[in-house]
Parts: sequence; structure tokens; C-alpha cells
Amino acid sequence: MVEVSTIGLDTAKNVFQVDGGDAAGQTVLRRQLRRSEVLKFFRKLPPCVVGMEACAAAHYWGRQIAAIGHDVRLMPPTSVKPYVKRGKKNDKIDAAACREAVTRPSMKFVPIKTVEQQAALMLHRARQLLVEQRTRLSNAIRAHLSEFGIVARKGDAGFAALLAMLTTEQDEHVPALIRPILATLVTQWQAADEQIGVLDRQITAWHKANNDSRRVATIPQFGPIIASAFVATVGDATRFDNGRQCSAWVGLVPSQNSTGGKSCLGPITKAGDRYLRQLLVIGATGLIRRVKNDPSISPWVAGLLARMPAKQAAIALANKMARIAWAVLVSGETYKASVKQEITVAA
Repeated sequence: MVEVSTIGLDTAKNVFQVDGGDAAGQTVLRRQLRRSEVLKFFRKLPPCVVGMEACAAAHYWGRQIAAIGHDVRLMPPTSVKPYVKRGKKNDKIDAAACREAVTRPSMKFVPIKTVEQQAALMLHRARQLLVEQRTRLSNAIRAHLSEFGIVARKGDAGFAALLAMLTTEQDEHVPALIRPILATLVTQWQAADEQIGVLDRQITAWHKANNDSRRVATIPQFGPIIASAFVATVGDATRFDNGRQCSAWVGLVPSQNSTGGKSCLGPITKAGDRYLRQLLVIGATGLIRRVKNDPSISPWVAGLLARMPAKQAAIALANKMARIAWAVLVSGETYKASVKQEITVAA
């Protein structure tokens, strides 16, 4: 019997497709498995290389199959796509593409996340969902009141004034007919706001218990939210050769369309994790807003603003923040600002 040395596994909710190859790269096994059969199947196989796309539940299956003794390697779906046969798309072909891609020497693999990392990221995803819901509810309340001529100024203070108006029964500006309707939206907004506070405390607790997250938080503009998200998302920072590779992985470097020796740079690639990139840009934007009022806070950022628009400067600063965070993780030390490197926070 030919021994299987490489497996391509296409995962799904209930049906999994296996494509196995021998040491010569020839296909020797093709099989469809139900969810309950996956681990039983891999227990019967000798240790081999298992390639999977880094998609939903891939980290769970990676941990389970690796615990049996196999060498599990997760790959970005965009890196597997070139190996899918042209003009065809089904589970068998996807599994064969995974097996082909995992054998490529130039393939970049995704580290399997631990349960702790996934739990931390779930905290962030749940918080992000509730923040979006809270924003939609506040916008809906503002819009409904504006139809009755009640308009508040922008920001939290303006919305707080609207809430005070709605919770005061004696206020004559709000028609009595719409009070019960808006009360439902206000109740949901308050519930979402309280739940966000609970998640914030849980994220802070995780941050305080994690040494890497605490060290990253010593970088200016990195609080518990950004630091914990960066550490949980990046995982093992040593897989990047330098800080630029890390920032490119986040999607904060310009895209290239170069040929004939001519370099043409375009907008940022927006590759990698959108949530992490969003947090870094938000942190950079906060510093830029303060530097506009007081350039002495960071002459380096002030120099950026003198050469480029504020939004472009925010991307450049976010890029630098990602590089510094990578350096802190790899060095095992806290942030130390040099004389030339100024990303300082006002006291």
C-alpha cells in the first residue's frame, strides 16, 4: 500500500474533502468525510503534512489534527487560489489545490492560533459588533427626532442631551406619541453601552495578564484595546523578518504596479486583518489631531503634515506604529524612544 505523505483538506460545516498524495506528489487518496469522521480518519494515518486554508474553524481543526501527531500548515486562501484548476470549482479541486500549495517552498504559512488568542479576538469582535449596533441606534434616534425638528450638536454631549430630553416626561419638545417608540431604541442603546463596558473590562483584564500586550502598550498611542488586538492577531512576531514585513501583512504599505525598472506605487494594499488596521489608523489619527494644535508634541509627525495630507500622514504613522510594535515583541523589551524617533504622548 502506498503511504500518504501529504494531505490537502477542504473544510466545511458538515462535509470535508480529503486529497492525499505520496512522496512523489502523485494522488493516492481522495475521500469525502463527515464531520464526525475527520479525527477518526487522521488517527489511522501515519504522521503527514496537512494543508488547509486559514478560514473559519481552521485553527480549531489545526489544533485537533496536530494533537494527533500530524504537521498541520494553514495557508492564506489568496495564496491557495492560484493552484485551483482554471474553470472548475468544487470541494475535490479545492482539496487538491491545498495539497499542491502546501508543498511549495515559497508558501507563507499562518500560525495556528491558541484558544487564548481566539478568545481574545472574540472579545474584540463582540465589542466591535456592539459598537456598530450602538452607533446605528444613536443615529436612528437622532434621525427620528430630527423629523420633529429636534436636532442636537455632534458628539457624545449632543446625544446625551437628546437622551435627557427623552427620559424627562415633562419635556414638551418630544411629542407624546413618539415617546414609547423611541423608548425602545433608548433601552437597546443603553443595553449595548453597558455590554461594551463589560467587554472593555474583560479586554483590559486580558491585557494586564499578558506580558506581550503590556509591553506593546508602552508604545505611545497603544492602549489596552490596540495592544491586545495587535498581540492576539500577530501571534508569533518572529515569523516576520523585519518590521516592514509586519506592516505589509497588516496592509499598511503601498501597492505596487511596477515594470521595466519603473516603480509605480499606488494606495495601500489593505491586506491582512481589517480590524487591526482600523485600530492602528484610529490611534494614528488621534495623535495627528493633537499635533495639528501643538506641533511640539511630535516634530516628526508635524513634518509629515507639512509634506502630505492628514489622512496620508495617518497611514504613514500607523505603518510606523506597526513596525515599532513588531520590534517590541521581537526584542522582548519595552518601548524606548530615541532622540530622532518621536512619537510622544502629552503628559
